[in-house]
Amino acid sequence: MGEPLDSLHAGAAVADITPTTPQFLYGYPFVPRISTGVHDPLLASALYLAHPKARVLFVAADVIFVSKQITRRVRQRIEATTGIPAGHIMVTATHTHSGPVTVRCLSNEDDPVVPPPDENYLKHLEDGIVEAAVAAVANARPAELGLAIADGSAVGTNRHDPAGPRDPEVPVLIARDRAGSCIGLMLVCSMHPTVLHEDSTLVSGDFPAMARQYLQRHVVGADCPVVYHTGAAGNQSPRHVIAANTFAEAERLGTALGRAVEEAIAQARACADPVIAAARTEVDLPLRSFPRVPEAMAKAKAARERLDQLRLESAPRATFRTAECDWFGATELLTLARAAAAGRLPEVLATCLPAEIQVIWIGPWRLVAWPGEAFVEFALEVKSRSPGAFVITLANGELQSYLVTQAAVAEGRYEASNALFASPESGQRLVRATLDLIERAGPSSNVPT
Repeated sequence: MGEPLDSLHAGAAVADITPTTPQFLYGYPFVPRISTGVHDPLLASALYLAHPKARVLFVAADVIFVSKQITRRVRQRIEATTGIPAGHIMVTATHTHSGPVTVRCLSNEDDPVVPPPDENYLKHLEDGIVEAAVAAVANARPAELGLAIADGSAVGTNRHDPAGPRDPEVPVLIARDRAGSCIGLMLVCSMHPTVLHEDSTLVSGDFPAMARQYLQRHVVGADCPVVYHTGAAGNQSPRHVIAANTFAEAERLGTALGRAVEEAIAQARACADPVIAAARTEVDLPLRSFPRVPEAMAKAKAARERLDQLRLESAPRATFRTAECDWFGATELLTLARAAAAGRLPEVLATCLPAEIQVIWIGPWRLVAWPGEAFVEFALEVKSRSPGAFVITLANGELQSYLVTQAAVAEGRYEASNALFASPESGQRLVRATLDLIERAGPSSNVPT
């Protein structure tokens, strides 16, 4: 790393994880969607921060999920090469729905078009995460940080109610060397990257990739990695702010986010000598109770009938899409009910649990990593009780389901239907454990005044 580590250093790098063979593009059920080309490359993007007292590393991969098993292996490989403790390494998925299958989800087991993951691609993904991480450490140099909050409200809303709970705040971290050149940029946006739908057969990172492209063209330079994390977006979607599911709309939203980040960077608060630290814990999540198979069959039938009626009525696009997702959830609930009746759930839970909670302190901020897809209400509770805490989801593993609120359960929403874990208890358990970890493990100098 050059000179002795007596001050903050930062490094960043990317590796190409674009598939080199046709792949099933994963994220939408019941559609045989095989890639026919590449619209924009999928990347593993890494940011490394080193302080005399701690070293931390963030890696974001442009895929829908990164499993707990891949996370474990890449952490071991990175630690063996760089010496960074595994618990100081955060591995996330941006959650694009226009990339390859990366996990086996029980809820998709009865979907005849979803294939198992391509083992060759999984190796490519794993190697790319390690490559980006090691390169980021290798090119670290003395640095200064800037922290800012951008307004991400243009990229979407609560997907069930546009006026419902959401978190438009986008924390932005920029690392520059002492000559003022950008080393790396990192941001967290609490929005599903689902502008592109079933009719698109091109590999893409969706609007987050377009935001990265805007920032590299207009703000930080083409050689500056942009590390994008997805925040708590379980019930957040672009569907109410887009006119169509097209690349033009993905670019429009990405540009809007990029411009918001650009404005925030101009007002970034210098964080010249931040305290950096990391801690993690693990929690078990309670399994939900599943309906009997006949009851689940009736629910799926009713959801399909409502969808067909809305189609006949030429319902608005957003209304139809919500009903379509509710049908997806009902069919997946039937699969889960059958698996529960057959006693097959323990083998699936073993791949997901215990759920890891990780907190990385950077000056006044606490970046909280949760696995799975959480409703935004849980992250808002953490933020309200610990100002300066920002939740990143789809991190260090996946949960094969959503963590939802009681309201979503009562309304029978898609996310509640295909959940494996009891709600809202599971989300509340993550909130409590996170706040406890922040309280007992955080450096006192990071507690905001």
